Amino acid sequence: MSQTITLSIDKMHCGSCVGRVDRALAAVPGVDAVSVNLATETAVITGQGKKLASALMRASEAAGYPARVAKEADFDKQETRDAEARVLWRNTLLAMVLALPVFVVEMGGHLLPAFHHWLHATFGEVPVWWFQAGLTTLALTGPGRSFYEDGFPALLRGAPDMNSLVAVGTSAAYLYSLAVLIMPDVFPVAARAVYFEAAVVIVVLVLLGRWLEARAKGKTGAAIHALIRLQPKTAQVSRGGQVQSVSVESLALGDLIMLRPGERVPTDGDVVEGRSLVDESMINGEPIPVEKFPGAPVTGGTVNGSGSLQFRVTRVGQDTVLAGILRMVREAQGAKLPIQAMVDRVTLWFVPAVLGIAALTVLAWIILGPAPVMSYALVAGVSVLIIACPCAMGLATPTSIMVATGRAAELGVLFRKGDALQTLAEVDVVAFDKTGTLTEGLPHLVDLQTSEGWTRDDVLRIVASIEARGEHPLGAAIVTASNEARITLCEAQDVAARSGFGIAGTVQGHTVVIGSDRLMASENVDISQFREPASNAMQRGETVFFASIDGSPAACMIVADTIKPQAAALVAHLRSEGIEVALITGDRPETAAHIAKSIGIETVAAGVLPAEKAREIAGLQSSDRTVAFVGDGINDGPALAAADVGIAIGTGTDVAIQSADVVLMSGDLKGIGTALQISRSTLRNILQNLFWAFGYNTALIPVAAGVFYAPLGLLLSPVLAAGAMALSSVFVLTNALRLRKIEPALD
Repeated sequence: MSQTITLSIDKMHCGSCVGRVDRALAAVPGVDAVSVNLATETAVITGQGKKLASALMRASEAAGYPARVAKEADFDKQETRDAEARVLWRNTLLAMVLALPVFVVEMGGHLLPAFHHWLHATFGEVPVWWFQAGLTTLALTGPGRSFYEDGFPALLRGAPDMNSLVAVGTSAAYLYSLAVLIMPDVFPVAARAVYFEAAVVIVVLVLLGRWLEARAKGKTGAAIHALIRLQPKTAQVSRGGQVQSVSVESLALGDLIMLRPGERVPTDGDVVEGRSLVDESMINGEPIPVEKFPGAPVTGGTVNGSGSLQFRVTRVGQDTVLAGILRMVREAQGAKLPIQAMVDRVTLWFVPAVLGIAALTVLAWIILGPAPVMSYALVAGVSVLIIACPCAMGLATPTSIMVATGRAAELGVLFRKGDALQTLAEVDVVAFDKTGTLTEGLPHLVDLQTSEGWTRDDVLRIVASIEARGEHPLGAAIVTASNEARITLCEAQDVAARSGFGIAGTVQGHTVVIGSDRLMASENVDISQFREPASNAMQRGETVFFASIDGSPAACMIVADTIKPQAAALVAHLRSEGIEVALITGDRPETAAHIAKSIGIETVAAGVLPAEKAREIAGLQSSDRTVAFVGDGINDGPALAAADVGIAIGTGTDVAIQSADVVLMSGDLKGIGTALQISRSTLRNILQNLFWAFGYNTALIPVAAGVFYAPLGLLLSPVLAAGAMALSSVFVLTNALRLRKIEPALD
């Protein structure tokens, strides 16, 4: 049986690390698919085998990346990243303290000849060099030790990473300088120079970059941290006639929870007593509080207003809405976009390629360079190693996904599948279901006309008594109308549904048939007296059905489903974005045409059965068009699955939600515009990051190698290379964090 395992992976620092972990895990027997994410530091593996988890952990460990099966706490990395940032800051400060005297002594001597002469006259050149060597040794073996502990083992395994580049580069500068200091006679006079300041400042700048990176990473996961903190730790439960405080983990189905004003709802349930307004914005992004009364559902994580409520627990633990949201956000954040596959292929071979380029650079300078040959060769080789660290490449895509999916969740849009972020940005057509999607899905009786001998109340009593035993939403509109008229219903007998046509039964000795004109025709009931009002209603897009009592026509009932207030604005917005809008519904052509015309939709497919909706989607996908489908019902499942992107209204059925790629937690259609905006902004952000990361590395490697030294006298310092490399990662992360400012597309 196939299973999905999520591992928490340590010691991943760059895109090449991701590639190596991916390759190591994919090689384990039984593995079907692997997705490794640098930003979340996790790997999601699908495969088969009883001992698959242990085999995966061994494979990752052998590749140099310790792994463990992820627990719930591993997904909220806020505290871990905060602690990591604190350690990095301490190491950075210590490295700065050790590096500053080295930098001042060496660079100050170059910039101010008088200072240089004073140092050498007072202390001597060799003692000054030994002073630099001592401080540099402390910095490299102290705060910079992790580069060597991780970098050299990776190099020896034949899997060099970013740490390897830093370790090789700084070690080359340090060891060359130490050799000049200990064995000066081995080197020509012109080559007797030390580069301790390069080694120590590179360590400082890389540590500083990692500290900034750790802080930014903490912010990328802020949304998931906020979601986790939504659930309170305790709840007030009524047990045995007494109210006691218990942990949320110990709640059981059926428990009666007492909720006081201002408290956060501990878990999902149904209100049994009290009235209050509840702020559900943390769950669905809607700012207006929702009124709760007996029978209304409440959701864990939402905030009670000024009233008191008692509610019965209906879901606990991983079955709650909040747990489902967290699960969806985590899955989306850990997903790989199609664009990431190209990045992974490049970064996997990038570090070995850089090592090769650095070696060729050193060789070229030794053969072709001016004196002092070794000094120039060292500077160019170290600069190539440092400037090409692929941190930014590995972070370019996952950080944008993390920030975007987190912000989307805050706005009530859940990307169940991460790749929908990219696909939705490329959508050419958005197709809608009608009932419950473009309309409220709650039809109500707008007119009831009776034949001679029957009153409205008499017909309502008889018809509603039958419909109260049925399940059709049109029948529910009749029952609601009878309740509003305070009509007492009668007992109905022999109630039977006429599939696709209506319902029949017996009330107070009367034989009653309720349904479409086709059903009336099959029962030989003449409904011609209702032809005019029925025709007018159908032209308005309203639904008409009839009732016969004892074989004679009794009433014509007209039911309408209200169009959602945001529908027209959303359609106009989509069309302004160059997206075609279509309506696919099982309703009558007349009703569908009226709804479509009312909100500006031109492409309509009506009278479509559930199985045929998927075929309609396939037709829209012709000519290589990308299609999104929006629905909310069980009958929308096939269409949601067939579309390139399925968007489910969160107030709909579980089947629809499970078939979808994107879920709108509220029934507000504006969320579709928001989802589209987030998708396009994210893809644009990723492309910006990749352009910077690849363009930066590609453009500066030749500069670092010294290609422009002969024509322009331009040679990049290793110190400047380290600073530029650190800033590259910081740029990518700060650019991704801009996605936190996305606002809803439609007001």
